[in-house]
Amino acid sequence: MNHTPDPAEQTPAAKPGIPAGFRRVVAASMAGTVAEWYEFFLYGIAAALVFGEVFFHSSGNKLDGVLAALLTYAIGFVARPIGGIIFGHYGDKFGRKKLLQISLLMIGASTFLIGAIPSYASIGIAAPILLVLMRFFQGIAIGGEWGGAVLLVAEQSPDDRRGFWSSFPQFGAPVGNILATVVLLVLSSTMPDAAFMSWGWRIAFFLSAVIVLIGWFIRTRVEESPIYQAAAKDTPQVGNVWQAVVRVCKARPRQVLTAMGLRVIENIHYYMIATFFLTYLSVQLGIDTAHILLYMLAAHAVHAVMILVFGWLSDVAGRKSVYLVGVLLATVYGFIAFPLLDTRSDALILTAITIGFIIHAIMYAPQPAIMSEMFPTHMRYIGVSMGAQVTAIFAGSLAPVIATWLLRSYGSWVPIAVYIACAGLVSLVATIFMRETRGADLAALDEEYRAVA
Repeated sequence: MNHTPDPAEQTPAAKPGIPAGFRRVVAASMAGTVAEWYEFFLYGIAAALVFGEVFFHSSGNKLDGVLAALLTYAIGFVARPIGGIIFGHYGDKFGRKKLLQISLLMIGASTFLIGAIPSYASIGIAAPILLVLMRFFQGIAIGGEWGGAVLLVAEQSPDDRRGFWSSFPQFGAPVGNILATVVLLVLSSTMPDAAFMSWGWRIAFFLSAVIVLIGWFIRTRVEESPIYQAAAKDTPQVGNVWQAVVRVCKARPRQVLTAMGLRVIENIHYYMIATFFLTYLSVQLGIDTAHILLYMLAAHAVHAVMILVFGWLSDVAGRKSVYLVGVLLATVYGFIAFPLLDTRSDALILTAITIGFIIHAIMYAPQPAIMSEMFPTHMRYIGVSMGAQVTAIFAGSLAPVIATWLLRSYGSWVPIAVYIACAGLVSLVATIFMRETRGADLAALDEEYRAVA
């Protein structure tokens, strides 16, 4: 009797349409993403909980220190589009793999050095200046990382499963945050508060070196996608970064603007939960750090799983319909979340944070597929990087700052919820004008561009 193999027993290479070595490509993309987001999110958590007291002069109001720390946090977002454009241009010109290795080493070095910066009490104003410089380099690196990481997978995925497979680099983001949260939770729970605030938090930044080396090693073992190699031979590249920006804006203006618009509420929504909620729970509600980190840890575990679920669903139901649901839910989320947080109930706080991350997963999971299917190969890295990172300047970077300022000014969460809802309307317009790209053939997209160029 013939044995029909169970699909679950087949390796990715054995499945129709999935190239040999694809499992390694997915692992390489995700490993680097975990490492880089561990470091980026580590800064965000530390900015909300630690940096205000360590690196800035005390004014007597804790929210003032938090505001100052969050402004340095925003510097990384200002740097991200710069990194996205630079790495995007050279990634289209010389390959995704080389630029991804550089970005990983850059963020590793800057994160390690943040852990070595003396406190404000030791070196005065030089402490926040050094913090800003290191944060800027972090932002440059992460801005260049995202586009290359998702393209490493998206360009080799089967057309009908691109949403699922390209959600794995996105899956790496909450995993990186989980690692950052676990490390800080262990350190803050096992040390006296004075020791943790003085030097214990630095251990988490020094550990980044180990994670970076693991991610870098895995990335050395993959090759460029066949579609990129073909495009590199057939399509001449422009000479400099500015020319690359002009070319993609002229060739795909609607796609660039749509991608930016899609990111507005997703970016604000995420950093409200992952960063501002830390401030709201600790300063406004007086909940201790260990409890807050436990909430985040549990919610991020759910977040990671749901990213893969909604990546798969975008292949089944379409990119546009899935994203639209996420945008609508995110728009009203603030009016639901803050009343739950104000109960100070462990169960309800965890529910609010978890629901928020699930809503984020609905939008975050299909983004790599959506943006990859917008641009031809020879301008795809810079196209997706601009679409994803430029929005960060006024969205994710300022969201915790604006929310903290609104809280300080009005003492109420209502203006914050209104702010989130206004951001949702921007992304709603972008989603309505977005074209459905599910199942797009990337090679056909390249041929279409060459035919009209």
